[in-house]
Amino acid sequence: MKLRSLIYIALAGSVFASASSCTKLNEEFRSELEETESGNIDPASLLINAYNSLNVPYQQEQRWVMQEISTDAAMAPTRGGDWDDNGMHRAIHLHTWNADNGYMNNTFVSLGTAMYNAINVLRFSPSAQQEAEAKFLRALMMFDLLDLYGIVPIREGESLEDFRIAPQVLQPQEAIDYMVNDLRAIIDNLPATGAAYVANQNAARALLMKIYLNKGTFLNRESPTFAVEDMNEVIALAGQITNSGRYSVSPAGRYFDNFAPDNDTRSTENIFTLFNRNGERGGAIDRTWFTVAHYNMRPSGWNGWCTLSDYYDKFSEGDERRGIYYEYAADTTGNRRRGYRRQNVGFFVGQQYNWTTNQPLMARNPANAPLSFTREVTIRTSGATLEVAGIRPVKYAFDYAVTGQRNNDWVVFRYADVLLMQAEAVLRGGTSAAADALTLVNSIRTNRGVPALTSITLDNLLDERARELYWEGWRRQDLIRFGKFLEPWQEKAADPSPRTLVYPIPSQQIAVNPNLTQNPGY
Repeated sequence: MKLRSLIYIALAGSVFASASSCTKLNEEFRSELEETESGNIDPASLLINAYNSLNVPYQQEQRWVMQEISTDAAMAPTRGGDWDDNGMHRAIHLHTWNADNGYMNNTFVSLGTAMYNAINVLRFSPSAQQEAEAKFLRALMMFDLLDLYGIVPIREGESLEDFRIAPQVLQPQEAIDYMVNDLRAIIDNLPATGAAYVANQNAARALLMKIYLNKGTFLNRESPTFAVEDMNEVIALAGQITNSGRYSVSPAGRYFDNFAPDNDTRSTENIFTLFNRNGERGGAIDRTWFTVAHYNMRPSGWNGWCTLSDYYDKFSEGDERRGIYYEYAADTTGNRRRGYRRQNVGFFVGQQYNWTTNQPLMARNPANAPLSFTREVTIRTSGATLEVAGIRPVKYAFDYAVTGQRNNDWVVFRYADVLLMQAEAVLRGGTSAAADALTLVNSIRTNRGVPALTSITLDNLLDERARELYWEGWRRQDLIRFGKFLEPWQEKAADPSPRTLVYPIPSQQIAVNPNLTQNPGY
C-alpha cells in the first residue's frame, strides 16, 4: 500500500468526531481514498495502524493523564516555570477543568482516531480473525470514550463514507449494548493463545468484565447500582480466564516482570498489551521514566510528575510493589554488573544514587544540594523544593540495552486485575461465597510479600486495587465506581459539584458535530 494512502486513512480519524463542510482536506482525502480503493489494500497493514493508534492515548499520555492525574495516585505539579502549560495539568488534579482544557480535545480526538482506524479495517475484506481484532479495538475505544465523556460518537454507514455527515452519538445504554453484543459475537474468532499484544479471547473477556462491572456507574454515576446478573457475568468471565490455564500471579519478587523490557516473554499475568520493539514499531514508553526522573538521573528525565504521600502510605514495608532492586538483563549499569542493588523500580523517595558509580546524586540547582525526593509536595512548587518535591513512581524498568524505542510492552489488561474484579463482583452481590473474595485478594498479596488480610470489605479492596494497579490507568474509574472521586485528598478540595464524574465534551467537537450535547454542569 502506498504510504500517502495510509496517511490519508489515518487523517480520517482526526475528523472522526469533527464532521464539517466539504473542505479541501476532505476533497483530497476522498480523491486519495478512491485511489486506494482501486488498488489492493492489505487489511493486515490497516490493523497494525489501528493497534499503533493506541500508543498516544495510553502510554502515560492523554487517557492516562485523565485517569491518573485526576486522582490521589498522581499529580503533575508546576515546578517554577516548568510544567505550567497554562495550568492544564493542575486543572486535571484539582478537578477545575473546563471544556477547553487541552486534554479534553486531545484525548477525545486520539481515541476517536484509534476507533476510526479499527473501523477502517472492516472496509477492506479482512479475514475473520482480523475482523474480530478490529472490533475488539473498536470496543476498547468505545469503552474509554464512554468512561471519560459519557457518550460514544461512532461513524458507520453513510457517515463512514461521507465526512460531511456527522457521526451518530450513542448514549450509555446503547453503547453498552453495542460493545457487549460485538464482543460476544467475535470472541470465538479471536486467538485463544499467542502473544499478549494481539487481541485475544481472554482480552475480550477482560474487557467484558470491565463493562459489566462499570455498567451501573456508566448509567448513573452519582448513585450506581450493581445488578446481580452483571456481577455474575463478571465472576463467570473471570472463571473462564482462569480456566484457560494461561495465567498465574507473578511469584514473589517478580511483580515487575509484568513491566520489564522483555515482559512479552517473561510475564505470567499480561493478557493484553501494546507492542513496543526497538527498530520495529511502538510508542513513547520512555515517558514512564522521563515524566518523573530528575535531570541528573540516568537516563535524564524531565523532573515532573509524582505521587502523594497518603497514596504511598497505603503500602506497607516489605510490599515489593512499593519498590525493590529488580534484577533484569536490560540493566547494563553497575547496579546489576557490580552488584550495587539500589532500588530501581517502584516509588522513589529520599536520597537518590547514581546506578553506575553508586555515588549519591546531587540536584542541579543548587548543585550542592542532595537529590533527595521528599514526601511533601504542593501543586505549585518553588524555591529549595523545586527539584525534589514529591515521591516518584517508576513501574516500567528502564531498558538500557537499546538506544531509541524501548522494548517494554504497555500493559492494558492483567490477570491480577481480573482476580480483583472477580473479588469485587462477589462483594457486590454476585453468586459466590463471600470467603471467595478474601481468598482471591490474598492469592495476590501473598506473592507480593505482605501478610494475608483477615477480612475483606469494599474499602480495603479499593486500597488493594490502589496498591496492585498503581499508575496503570484505572484509578479514576475505580474511585468513581467506589463513590470516592468527589472526596478531598492532598492538594484537592472536595468537589462542589458531581459534574466532574464525567468530563466535558470538548468545545471544538460540539462546534462541528450537531449530534453532540454538552454534559450537565459545563
